[in-house]
Amino acid sequence: MGANGYKIIVCDDEPHLREMVAEYLSDRGYETVEAADAKMMHKFTEKHSPDLVILDINMPGEDGLTALRNLRNNSDVPVIMLTAASEVVDRIVGLEMGADDYLAKPVDLRELEARIKATLRRIPSALSDQKSTKTKGSIQFGVCRLDLDSAQLFDADNNEIAMTAMEFSLLRVFSENRGRVLNRDQLLEQAHDRGWEPFDRSIDLRISRLRRKIEVNPTKPEIIRTVRGIGYVFG
Repeated sequence: MGANGYKIIVCDDEPHLREMVAEYLSDRGYETVEAADAKMMHKFTEKHSPDLVILDINMPGEDGLTALRNLRNNSDVPVIMLTAASEVVDRIVGLEMGADDYLAKPVDLRELEARIKATLRRIPSALSDQKSTKTKGSIQFGVCRLDLDSAQLFDADNNEIAMTAMEFSLLRVFSENRGRVLNRDQLLEQAHDRGWEPFDRSIDLRISRLRRKIEVNPTKPEIIRTVRGIGYVFG
């Protein structure tokens, strides 16, 4: 285990970039595992139970988006996608599929480390110094139940619903602001998400994804409602 307690899988088919990222993170106390393709990434994810995956979109064979979709079938491990700067559509699709963040190539290693730290802070962990949240216990989101202590979401039959780090963070923010209308800036700030730009649809996409998990009819949401021209409200 790394000196700071976190294990990261770096999945990219470019050996130079993969090795550079892994070495940089290893020097900063992370335990890193390199995967040259999606097949290796899936194998290592099952074997090593990582705290985070760095996943390139453009890879031969199973590309990053397909790998992300397959990963989300049985894992909610945080994922940061690596993408070419011009691939706006791929970034949007990645967020819809459950990516926690994305970073454009060429990779700025200091920014990557900052994104990693921000992502890992979102979910309470035994490895984290922040072992409590502002609100404790459980919160009902319709028929679903959010356990704030364990960072788990359960359906009406008490089956766990997989969610990403950012999805948990958003639900936590809504639980702490019940009945209060929150705009996108407030949601991004309180959920500790990265800086955003006016055309960034990340919050809308993530809330749409959340609605598919907690709403009876996601097209007519009653739990997290849209307040036209302002933002969103829970309750």
